Amino acid sequence: MAITLDQLISRVRRELRGYTLDQASMTVLAADMLAADSTFMVELDDITEISRGLVEIDDELILVKSYDSQTGVVSVMGGTAGRGAEDTTAATHVNGALVTSSPTFPRSVIKSAITDSIRALYPSLVVFDIVDFPYVAAQTEYPLPADVKDIWTIVGRWVGPEKVSGAMSNWRFNSEAYTADFPTGKSVQLWSGITPGQNVRVLYTREPSVLTANSDEFTTTGYPERVADLVVWDTAKRLLPSLMSARLQQTSVESTERAQLVGTSDVNRAVQVYAALYAERLQQERDRMYQEVPTYQTFQGS
Repeated sequence: MAITLDQLISRVRRELRGYTLDQASMTVLAADMLAADSTFMVELDDITEISRGLVEIDDELILVKSYDSQTGVVSVMGGTAGRGAEDTTAATHVNGALVTSSPTFPRSVIKSAITDSIRALYPSLVVFDIVDFPYVAAQTEYPLPADVKDIWTIVGRWVGPEKVSGAMSNWRFNSEAYTADFPTGKSVQLWSGITPGQNVRVLYTREPSVLTANSDEFTTTGYPERVADLVVWDTAKRLLPSLMSARLQQTSVESTERAQLVGTSDVNRAVQVYAALYAERLQQERDRMYQEVPTYQTFQGS
């Protein structure tokens, strides 16, 4: 089964919160909620109090003004101004959607950190893509897609029934091509030729694509699924220090109570563990990348 962004968020939350020590107060919507609503209703049987402050429904954070424990109606602070708090987007939510009061790690924050972690994998791990074009005897320079970051290998098809493509060793990647001639600003110059009309295949590297929709599969990034654990560990490493920041802002009584759950030294050790796991796993993936896709080209020029 393919790993989706939604599943990545769940995996990160399990790493950060565990299963028992830090359980947020939760309930569910008792009726559908529109993006412009300034009130919403929750199930009375699930919760006795929703505190003034942030609540999370799906990927949206909402500022709560008050909660009526008799009716289950929650009023939003500032009316619609309290919708889509903390750079989230006001959205519709269906009856039964989970409502989390004062989430320690909101989904929107985790999603943002996941995006940063995916982007940070490049250039240690690259995404490969291919562009093909026919060789023209009178042409030296050929256009490339805009997302090309570097060229890994170039092969040209030989003439004959064997359908063999051999390495073209004398080429130059031009990342600052004249846009009047090459609209993307990327081109490749071929200084060794093949029979005109035969196919040239350029294997190039690009940055990973980010995940946006919760249903997006991890392979949408361009990486294989096995790289997902790297993203989970790096995301956890990025978010854990926020526990220390929140602890510093609490009153002395709250700090004393929470110290059993969030000790500064504990957080530091956890960050170090995730950093070590990440570094070891990243090196394994880099080694595998070079083994599976060896670069046998000789770069000519600069």
